[in-house]
Amino acid sequence: MKLAFREFGSGQPLIILHGLFGQSDNWNTLAKRFGENGFHVFTIDQRNHGLSPHSEEWTYEAMADDLNEFISEHQLKDPILLGHSMGGKTVMFFQLQYPRIAKKIIVADIAPRAYASHHDSVLKALNAVDFSKIKTRKEAEAIMNEYIPDFGTKQFLLKNIYWKDNANNVMDWRFNLKVIDKNYSNIGAEVPNGSSAIETLFIRGERSNYIVERDLPEIEKRFPNYKLITIKDSGHWIHAEKPNEFFEAVMEFIKA
Repeated sequence: MKLAFREFGSGQPLIILHGLFGQSDNWNTLAKRFGENGFHVFTIDQRNHGLSPHSEEWTYEAMADDLNEFISEHQLKDPILLGHSMGGKTVMFFQLQYPRIAKKIIVADIAPRAYASHHDSVLKALNAVDFSKIKTRKEAEAIMNEYIPDFGTKQFLLKNIYWKDNANNVMDWRFNLKVIDKNYSNIGAEVPNGSSAIETLFIRGERSNYIVERDLPEIEKRFPNYKLITIKDSGHWIHAEKPNEFFEAVMEFIKA
């Protein structure tokens, strides 16, 4: 699958993968900084997200294959892989499926374990927005207010609205809501058993519960050569909430 991407800087390849409902431009600011510091950065739209193609197949195995195809197509040597949340799971699946390609990997605020469904209110909100009836983002936001109290979450999701048909004033979601809703359980999947000695950095938010102490043995089993950093006073969206601390943690690891 030919993935959409953005490109910054030059030097060592660094590939960044967004999380669920995200897109490559969520990472523009940090990608530019990495690009200014000796890295050739690629921010990718994963399948069914952003400007990348939509597909009925939506599994981590498929997304790992997409990543392998992207690296091969662009002839990237010893890339460093960085993924947040769903993107971090893609990176872990990739490393176990294709163990001799990446130089180092960075996993932001996700563990290898299976996660129970916890986006029910988000999916209800997204499905409640009927683009055959509404014509503005404000109208979409008003509907979503009934399901999602958090302002930041709403704004993050609303960034995915685009004009599907300008002439007829029709909007839509950039992500493939139908497939995401139908196959949502795939995205909570556990990373398969296996082990890789690759240098690995896990970064978690102090206020997030995505990586907890009981996850550490499972991390160590799959990625024994790992380091864990906790970013103080941060939740799940570490790179957005604490961009400077996140940037410094990643730079220290990949420059070492």
